[in-house]
Amino acid sequence: MSSLPPASPVSPASVVAALRSAGCVFAEDEAELILSTARTPDEAAAMVDRRVAGLPLEHVVGWAGFHGLRIAMEPGVFVPRRRTEFLVDQALALGRDTSVVVDLCCGSGAVGAALAASLGGPELHAADIDPAAVRCARRNIAPYGGHAHEGDLFAALPDTLRGRIDLLAANVPYVPTGKVGLLPTEARDHEPLVALDGGADGLDVLRRVAAEAPAWLAPGGSLFVETSERQVPSALDTFTRSGLSARLAVSEELYANVVIGTRS
Repeated sequence: MSSLPPASPVSPASVVAALRSAGCVFAEDEAELILSTARTPDEAAAMVDRRVAGLPLEHVVGWAGFHGLRIAMEPGVFVPRRRTEFLVDQALALGRDTSVVVDLCCGSGAVGAALAASLGGPELHAADIDPAAVRCARRNIAPYGGHAHEGDLFAALPDTLRGRIDLLAANVPYVPTGKVGLLPTEARDHEPLVALDGGADGLDVLRRVAAEAPAWLAPGGSLFVETSERQVPSALDTFTRSGLSARLAVSEELYANVVIGTRS
C-alpha cells in the first residue's frame, strides 16, 4: 500500500507529509530530491514508499552528492558521508602532483572519484571486499580511467603498485562491534556490516592497513584514515609504530578526524 493518500496526486506537499510522518527530519529537502529524480508520478510514489520503509535516501534516488560529484549508488552499498569530504580535502592539500591514487575500503568509490576529479588524471585504483561495492565503484571511477578490484585490503591490489602509491585513502570501518547496534536504522539495516564494524575497539582494520601501508606507499606518499575522536590517540600510535610520520587533522564543523601517515 502506498504511503501517499489514496487517489492523491504526487505533489510536493503530499510527499513532504508522507516523509515527515515517517520521521524524516529533512522532509522538504528529501521531497525535492525525490521529485526531481523521478521520471513519472508512479516512480515518485514508489520512491516515497521505499524511503518511508526506511531505505537510505541515496539508495532510493540512486545517487549521493559527494564533494561536488553525483555518485551512483546501489542497494546495499555504504553511503558516503559528508564528513569524509574532509578526508578528500586533506589528501588534495598534499597531492597536487600525485601520480598514483588508491581508494581502499572504497565502498561506492566516492573518495577515489573525488580525488581523481580534482587531480586531473592520476592512475586510480579502488578496492573493497564487498562485490556489490566493487560493482558500484567501477561505475563511479570509470570516467577517470579507474580500476576497481575485489578482495581483502591490499591483497586486492596489483603487486605492481607496491612502493608507488602517492595518496592512499582508506575509509576503514571504525565503529566498535558493541556500538553497531546503536547506529541509525538506515545504516544497520541497509549498509553492509563489513563497512561498519571495526572490531572490539573499532581499530582492527585500521591496524591492518597501517601495518602494510609503508610497503605500498611511494617515498613521501601518505595514508589518510578517518576515525573517531576517542580513537585518535590509539590511531596515531598505530601509525607511528608502523613507521609512518603521523599527524591529525580535525574539522569541528563536520565532526571529522583524519589521521595522516607519511612514509619518509
